Amino acid sequence: MTDQLRSLALDALTRARDRTAALTSCVDDRDLTAQHSPLMSPLVWDLAHIGNQEEQWLLRQVGKGEALRPEIDSLYDAFEHPRAARPSLPLLAPAEARVYAADVRGRVLDILERTAFEGGPLVDAGFAFGMIAQHEQQHDETMLITHQLRKGPPALAAPEPPAHAIGPLPREVLVPGGAFTMGTSTEPWALDNERPAHRRVVPAFHIDTTPVTCGEYQAFIEDGGYQERRWWAAEGWDQIRQHDIGAPLFWRREGGTWLRRRFGVTEEVPPDEPVLHVSWYEADAYARWAGRRLPTEAEWEKAARHDPQTGRARRYPWGDADPTEAHANLGQRHLRPAPAGSYPQGESPLGVRQLIGDVWEWTSSDFLPYPGFVAFPYREYSEVFFGSEHKVLRGGSFAVDPVACRGTFRNWDLPVRRQIFSGFRTARDARQPAGPDGGLR
Repeated sequence: MTDQLRSLALDALTRARDRTAALTSCVDDRDLTAQHSPLMSPLVWDLAHIGNQEEQWLLRQVGKGEALRPEIDSLYDAFEHPRAARPSLPLLAPAEARVYAADVRGRVLDILERTAFEGGPLVDAGFAFGMIAQHEQQHDETMLITHQLRKGPPALAAPEPPAHAIGPLPREVLVPGGAFTMGTSTEPWALDNERPAHRRVVPAFHIDTTPVTCGEYQAFIEDGGYQERRWWAAEGWDQIRQHDIGAPLFWRREGGTWLRRRFGVTEEVPPDEPVLHVSWYEADAYARWAGRRLPTEAEWEKAARHDPQTGRARRYPWGDADPTEAHANLGQRHLRPAPAGSYPQGESPLGVRQLIGDVWEWTSSDFLPYPGFVAFPYREYSEVFFGSEHKVLRGGSFAVDPVACRGTFRNWDLPVRRQIFSGFRTARDARQPAGPDGGLR
C-alpha cells in the first residue's frame, strides 16, 4: 500500500508540475510579469507561490527540514497581498522563480521516497502530498484564467473535445426525495470543507440533464433578460447596470451574430456548448426567466452521487472509478466545454450528464461548513470564507485536473465573478409545473 500511495502522489505532483511548466513556458518574460487583469496575479507570482506553498508544507512540515527561502514567505502570502497589488512587490524574476520551484521539488521527491504515510493526519494516506498537488492544480486553473484574460495572439492549443453521438435527451430528470449521504469521511485526499459525511434529507426535485447551453442563454438575452429588472437579485441588477453588462464575459455581437474571444481566438458562439463565464447573478436571473431556479448544493450532490437502487453515495456520477477521457472533460485536455449531452459514460444513475467537468456549476447555496466541520490543516483554506458572501460551485470544469475534482469537491466564489470557467444548470421543485421550456433538449 505504501508503494501504491507513493506512486499516486508522485504521479499527481508530476502531472501538476508538467502543467505549470506548460502554462508558464508558452509566453515570454514580459507576459509572465505583466498583470493581465487586476482580478488576477501575474503568472510569475503563481509560479513562485506554488513553490513556496510546497516548501512550507512538504519541506518544513512533512520533511521537518530547515526553511529554504523564509524571506519570501510574506511576498507569496495570498492573504497579505491582494492580487491587484502583487505586481508592485519585489517578486522573484521568472528564471529565479523556476529555479526555486525546481529546487523545492527536487527536495520534496527525496522526502516522498522516505515518507511512511502514517503517524498523523498530515501524512496519513499521503494527504499532504495530495493537498499540495491539488493546490498546484488549482493555481494552474487560475493561470489558465489569466491566459483567457490575456490580450494578444494565442499561446495555447489543444484538440477539440471528442464527438459523441447525442440523441434527443429529456430536458430534466426527477430526483426522488429522501435522505442521502453528503460529503465524505473516507476520501483520503478530500479537503476539510468536504468533511465529514453526514445525512441530508432533500425533497424530490427535477434537475436539468445537461448544463444550460449558449443557445438557450441567447434566448434569454434576445427576450430582453438583461433589461428586465424582475429577473434579477438587487445586487445583480446594480452590477449589470453599473458595468453595462448585456451578455456573458468575452461575448460581443456583430450584426446578427454572437462572437466570443477564447484564448486569443475570436469565433462564433457555439449554440450547443454549455454557456461559460457567467456570474451567479446571471445564472440566477436566467433560471428565474425560465420559470426555474438554481439547484441547492445538496440537490446538486444528490443528483451527482446518490444511487437510488443501492442507497449509497458514489465517488462520481458513474461510480467509484477514477475519471477517464470517456467519463468527463477534465485536465485541460481541451480548451473548451464539450457539447451539451456529451460523455454518456459519465452520466449518473438517473441519467444526468456532465456533472463532472466542462463547466463549474453555480448553486443557490452559500458556502457554509458541514455539521462537525474541523478546519485542517489551516483555517485559511476554507473557514475564513464561510458565510453568505460566497456562493458554492460544483462539478469542476475542463480546466480542472481530476485530483482536484470529485463528487464531494466544493468550490466557492463571489457571486459577481465572471472570469472563472462557470456555467450552471437549473432545477425545479417536483410539485412545480415544468413551464414552457420543458420537453426534449
